[in-house]
Amino acid sequence: MIDSVASGPRGPLAHVIATRTGASGRLQLEHREALIYTLGKAAELEHLIMLQYLYAAFSLKQGVAEGLTEEQLAAVKRWRRTLVGIAEQEMLHLALVQNLLSAIGAAPRLTRPNLPLPPHAYPAGVQIRLVPFGEVALRHFAYLERPEGMAMDDAEGFEALAHARELPHDETDEIVPHLQEFDTIGSLYRSIQAGLERLADRIGPDRLFIGQPNAQATEAHFRWPELVAVVDLASASRAIDTIVEQGEGARGEWREAHFGRLLGILDEFLAAREADPSFEPARPVRMANVRPHGDAAGASIVTDPGTVRAMDLLNVVYEVLLQLLSRYFAHSDESEEQLAALADISVGLMFAAIRPLGNVVTTLPIGFDSPGVTAGPGFELFYEVDYLIPQRRAAWILMEERLRDAAAFALRCGQACTPALMEPLARVATALQKFADQLAAVA
Repeated sequence: MIDSVASGPRGPLAHVIATRTGASGRLQLEHREALIYTLGKAAELEHLIMLQYLYAAFSLKQGVAEGLTEEQLAAVKRWRRTLVGIAEQEMLHLALVQNLLSAIGAAPRLTRPNLPLPPHAYPAGVQIRLVPFGEVALRHFAYLERPEGMAMDDAEGFEALAHARELPHDETDEIVPHLQEFDTIGSLYRSIQAGLERLADRIGPDRLFIGQPNAQATEAHFRWPELVAVVDLASASRAIDTIVEQGEGARGEWREAHFGRLLGILDEFLAAREADPSFEPARPVRMANVRPHGDAAGASIVTDPGTVRAMDLLNVVYEVLLQLLSRYFAHSDESEEQLAALADISVGLMFAAIRPLGNVVTTLPIGFDSPGVTAGPGFELFYEVDYLIPQRRAAWILMEERLRDAAAFALRCGQACTPALMEPLARVATALQKFADQLAAVA
């Protein structure tokens, strides 16, 4: 192992991140079902990685009253902005994967396993957990975003799971797709790209790209100029290039990609900790669920009644956000105005409701059996997000109704909480009511 590669870290980072060159294998995706299955796993992965960044951002302290100096607070605010910005780009990547799925005739994939993840949900070296901001989190995030061909050690505690011996598969002649091993996110997407090229060559692009163009998300409804409609092999390649290059960097230029920005935060954090060993930018959060799940054994369970209510509110708003996105990508007879409303409200919920609620719950206790520990949101899913029926009117009524129920619940929750939380919860309630009105106005 050496300190750096030719385009690797310089200065202090060369001493805190040990890297070595390595090689990533390619998945063999020979059939449409294998592509659909693997794109579905990619969608889950983008979704979960986005939640990792949000969780770390929510764990950061908010002011000098929490023991930060003004200089430390400025750094924490800068780190939070970077993490939220990366999470927003992960949401773009999730949308691009939905476009890829739709383009080859598949339904959107916006659900994912509850956390903690069941064993072997992903390849042995891909561990997804919600951890608070700190050296472990930053090293792990950088490991997940590392460029293809640059091997790194994962953070302590994220050792690869030992997988049972796989049954032999013949990718050229299989009827049931299966999860194949991949080393980096970049290698996963380059394998998908190669699979698309291979299948287009074998069956023809007209036969491969069979999705409806009006099912594609674009900049017309969302804020991202990189959100391209996938209608052919060239546009599919552009979508994949955006995902890979924003994460690991374009052809070795990783400094402005997620990988480089995370290393920059780690460098600053370690320098700040060296200057003041007592510096702790994160709240003492631990991931907790409101209710036990069969696929999330071992998670802490929230027992404080006020925290249960606040966490329930966050989970419901998150659920409605996914329903709106699912409706957007699998709509029936929605007009352009209605599609724009679905997109606008989806993004609005992230910033006007989920982010403030995430900042609230991380100040609240898990319960009497966890003294000194605050609740880290588990982003629980209680339903498959596509449970709404295909007919537009019924689906829209249910989404509007759920937003109004959540707004009323936020007000009741604020009245039952400490005075310090009444104002932020009242603002969330107002935002939820506004979004419900917006849905009703165009339904």
